[in-house]
Amino acid sequence: MSQLEELLAVWLPRQRWFSGKGIPIRRVRIESRYTLVSAGPGGPDLNVLVVQAGQRGTNSRYQVLLGSRPPRSLPPHLARSAIGVCPVAGGRPRVVYDAAHDPQLTALLLERFTSGEEGGRRGRVRFRTLPGAEVRPCGEGRLLTGEQSNTSLVYGRDYVLKTFRRLWPGRNPDLELNMALSGSPYVARPCGWIEADLSGHTTPTTLALLQTFVPDATDGWLLATENVRRLLEGEDADFGDEAARLGHTTAQVHSSLARALPTDVLSPASTAELADAMVERLAMASAEVPELAEHAPRVMEAYADFAKVDEPLPIQRIHGDYHLGQVIRPDSGWVLLDFEGEPTVPVRERQRLSSPLRDVAGMLRSFDYAAGYLLVGRPHDPELTWAARDWVRRNRDAFCRGYADGGGADPDKHLTVLRAFEFDKAVYEVLYEAHNRPDWLRVPLESIATAAGAPPVPG
Repeated sequence: MSQLEELLAVWLPRQRWFSGKGIPIRRVRIESRYTLVSAGPGGPDLNVLVVQAGQRGTNSRYQVLLGSRPPRSLPPHLARSAIGVCPVAGGRPRVVYDAAHDPQLTALLLERFTSGEEGGRRGRVRFRTLPGAEVRPCGEGRLLTGEQSNTSLVYGRDYVLKTFRRLWPGRNPDLELNMALSGSPYVARPCGWIEADLSGHTTPTTLALLQTFVPDATDGWLLATENVRRLLEGEDADFGDEAARLGHTTAQVHSSLARALPTDVLSPASTAELADAMVERLAMASAEVPELAEHAPRVMEAYADFAKVDEPLPIQRIHGDYHLGQVIRPDSGWVLLDFEGEPTVPVRERQRLSSPLRDVAGMLRSFDYAAGYLLVGRPHDPELTWAARDWVRRNRDAFCRGYADGGGADPDKHLTVLRAFEFDKAVYEVLYEAHNRPDWLRVPLESIATAAGAPPVPG
């Protein structure tokens, strides 16, 4: 490995968006390097790197926005973003760092959209704008914090540029679905995107998505958890109207996607195959997390009922990773974000049609999380536990009612399907928490235990 690749091998696992945490990196290779800004020996340079990280026989691609400056010239506010010092592109040693933290360089990214510069021939980075979208200069990009799978930059109160860190060949579903929903009041309007050609692939790969910024909006997770916190502290707290409105909005978005993109139905035989895949995930998770195994028989019963569904199951394009952290609430109503699906899954798999009830199940699980995570670390208190579960029940009912009123399939009439999707999501959550946040493992385990009719998991 080159010196830069060695530095990246140490730096990558420390990033929140790196998906291979806990697995040793055996090799890092810079597959492609695209120079966007070259300010000469004394100024900052900006390069887009496509980096392959090899772990246990697999290679994963990541996008790195790499800034570089002469030694000892890195401003103090960029010190924490430093990766190291090494020669860059065969030249003299320079300080290399994560350029997403550099307002001077991120301002130049938006300028490439406003200049109408496409970025040149095939094999180079290209900046695309949607027909009719006028992108104006807005100065520096402010880095949003708290994200995990991507990195977003906000320009004033006008635009947000989301850069996808984990790269898969092809058009990212976030771009694809937002374009299909363009004009909907329930999504931020797409303005353009950045793309490049990955080595060995003919289809352009999406590097970033530019959308209008929705100002004065609150994250759905923060709204819900603050509501639960007030409830547990004995204050009046009611989230039911918001949950119902979110359900209605979700149904409207599903309807728009069904009109704009292909739909189909899943035959009973294909539904049984889907149930088999759920059983396999349960077996894998139970082998890794023994606490899950004791509830597996009841979960298997739900999967067996799902496998027996004898009516065709409507399928379409859906959000794919739907939860309270994927929605925001401005004054005008709920807005959905992040249609990329699960970033660790190849684009082709994320583009498959699925039941919209899978999104419904994801949001219902998120209500459970909003209440359950606030009980983590507290001694088991039956009164608090009852209050939290009652909050979940009321808001699940309100969301489902809003979803049916908004034109979606009535969840109450498809409980067998919904129950299977909820258990499947909870099993995924058990593995995720076991790998990333062991202190939170209680949340999905207790949900599974309660849904399976078992006593609560000790906390």
